[in-house]
Amino acid sequence: MLEVNERAAKTGDASSARKDYPPTSLCLGYGVGTSGVSIVLNTVSVYFPTLMATVLGMSPAIAGALLMASKLYDAITDVLIGFSSDKLKRRWGRRPFLLFGAVISFLSLLMIFAVPVRGETAIIVYMAIALIVYSTGYSLFNVPYLALPAEITRNNRERLKLVSFRTAFIGVGQLTALALSAWLIDMGGGGVNGYSLMGVCMALLALGAMLGSYFGVARARFDEFASAPQRLRKKDFKTLLDNRPLFVLLGAKLCQYIAFGVMMPVNLLFLLNVMTVGYAGMIHLSIVQNVTVFASMPFWLWIGRRIGKRNAYILAQAFLIPAVLSWYWAGPETGMPGIWWRAFVFGLGSAGALLMSTTILQDAIEYDRLKNRIERGGVFASLYSVNEKIGFAIGAVVLGVALSMGGYEPTTDGEIIQQSSSAIRSLYLVKVTAPSLVLLIGCALLFLYNLSEKKLQTLREESGAKP
Repeated sequence: MLEVNERAAKTGDASSARKDYPPTSLCLGYGVGTSGVSIVLNTVSVYFPTLMATVLGMSPAIAGALLMASKLYDAITDVLIGFSSDKLKRRWGRRPFLLFGAVISFLSLLMIFAVPVRGETAIIVYMAIALIVYSTGYSLFNVPYLALPAEITRNNRERLKLVSFRTAFIGVGQLTALALSAWLIDMGGGGVNGYSLMGVCMALLALGAMLGSYFGVARARFDEFASAPQRLRKKDFKTLLDNRPLFVLLGAKLCQYIAFGVMMPVNLLFLLNVMTVGYAGMIHLSIVQNVTVFASMPFWLWIGRRIGKRNAYILAQAFLIPAVLSWYWAGPETGMPGIWWRAFVFGLGSAGALLMSTTILQDAIEYDRLKNRIERGGVFASLYSVNEKIGFAIGAVVLGVALSMGGYEPTTDGEIIQQSSSAIRSLYLVKVTAPSLVLLIGCALLFLYNLSEKKLQTLREESGAKP
């Protein structure tokens, strides 16, 4: 690709140099990394609470508190890693962060799902350490990874294409983390052995996907911003706070993360205790939902180019919110067809929301670079990632408190018992009511977003930046 660009420059045909940029190989190389991220995030978010409540005999409140603490720790490390990757990338690039993050994430999954200790106190201490390792590895990879698209290309259409591959691979990662994990746990007997088998397999798959991205972006042509200062100045913090597009996005995305942080950990418990469909229900739900995410990328790519990213993001919420509300009418009599169509609608909305929010983040990074002449994509990516950690921390608290107050009874060795009516009501509260409300708030915030592609193009022309 670099040779093609050089020939085009010599012949004066600059447009032909970019018309196929970024190449599919680079899009695949970048996108595959998010499968690893998704495996790490979803495996822990979904199966850690169930491991604690149905295998290790621990209260959901303890599981929620441990997850909350790890996310708050993660929020601090995100910011530190964001600043560090901005500073060090001028010398080594952001890729070393991807490598270290991949290895540490691999180790963390082995630790979490192959528990070598017994006894309440020992389990709590061990899991606290394992979750810190998990949070560190996740941040080391994900924060620099999120900053890369704004540096690989400044062209809106190219950026949307690049991020669409990332979003499609999220579907692949979620399908692997949820459906394959459920099958492995069930095949291993549903207890300690099942979770250990699953942890080893997911760790290997996550490592492979993350290393694929580390090598896959090695030959990317990065658009560096040479005028950026070597370090952040005091006045730079004020300009950061003045970036309205960023903070509108963060507000809307926080609501989405809170909703997902509440729903994801309770999905399996809801399927096991309310719908009584066992691990097979999780397999069906995951397959339909994530195949839809993957298959709908061309649709959302077309929609984003036709009506703009913000309007497409709002449209995605119009699928997400009804899909979440529909679980009010789900019960033991619903059956697999009821799971399939709910998973399809949710997957369609989720795909659009993931694609548009990540692409809007790249626009906000470029807007800041053009307006303030400073490179801080890592800082922006860290704030975006902090948002995720805060949202999932809140979700963990809501899950633990609601189930404990509802009287949810923990079990051991994968045993599923008849829960009380109050415990069942608390599962509906966490699965439906809470996430629906925060998604509505997030959708309303999107109407305040005002960074259009026309405005970005005007800033490019004023600064003399290349498209």
